[in-house]
Amino acid sequence: MITGALRMTDSEQSSFLRPGKVVWLVLGGLLIYAVTLIVTVPAGWVWAKVAPQVPLPPQVQVFGVSGSLWDGAAGVAFDNRRFRLGWDFRAPSIVGPTLPVDFSLSSAQSDLEGNLTMEWPDRIDVAASGRVRVKEFEDLIRQSGGAVLKGDVSVDQLNLAWNDGRVEHVRGFARWPGGDVTWPMGGSYQTADLPPMEANITGADGLMSLVVAQAGQGEPAVEADIQPDGVLQIRVYKRLVDLAGQNWSGAAQPGDIIFRVSQPLLPGSAR
Repeated sequence: MITGALRMTDSEQSSFLRPGKVVWLVLGGLLIYAVTLIVTVPAGWVWAKVAPQVPLPPQVQVFGVSGSLWDGAAGVAFDNRRFRLGWDFRAPSIVGPTLPVDFSLSSAQSDLEGNLTMEWPDRIDVAASGRVRVKEFEDLIRQSGGAVLKGDVSVDQLNLAWNDGRVEHVRGFARWPGGDVTWPMGGSYQTADLPPMEANITGADGLMSLVVAQAGQGEPAVEADIQPDGVLQIRVYKRLVDLAGQNWSGAAQPGDIIFRVSQPLLPGSAR
């Protein structure tokens, strides 16, 4: 009886330590180590390695990369204006080759946050919302000859799909509660009080369009298009003059275009 028990124990030990199981245990340990290494690798170290191969526009600089590759933050300077970008990768999908990421983008007074889904091989979907303090970007608006709004613009929703190296489609909605608006007129500036306004953003195949109208109304006051070559085209309707309570010498109707401009959105864009 005792001999039989000893033989049974030896057999169990031999079965547990058979070579195949040892190999799987080693491979499992190596896999856990590799995943842990990838998850905890410093983002700054990774950026230092890949930065020379990343073709950033000349107006963009990346600095202060911190945290890990999967949960970190970095400073981004665009045309000498600083932003903070944060990211947090979530568990990848088990039904397809997708990787979701929560992100945030903030400046001194504005912020945007949402989620981004990367789908193999080269598709990216973005959903975001946030708040833009217009005063913060007054210098850029003045340079382009635009109007400066008082207060914040709320971005309620912004959906963007990037596929095969280009913007596939864009859809968004933003609101402004109304207030003072200042714009250049000749050698000086004019100011008026506007009612609450809203903006719809649409786009496909690299072309983006913005329609600004009085809140709750469908008729456009301003329309703007960004062409694939980076050229901004703006059309202002007589309706905007009426909303601002300004006089107009002509006999134009509210739906008539009274002003057009076409110029590069950024310095160096094609004309």
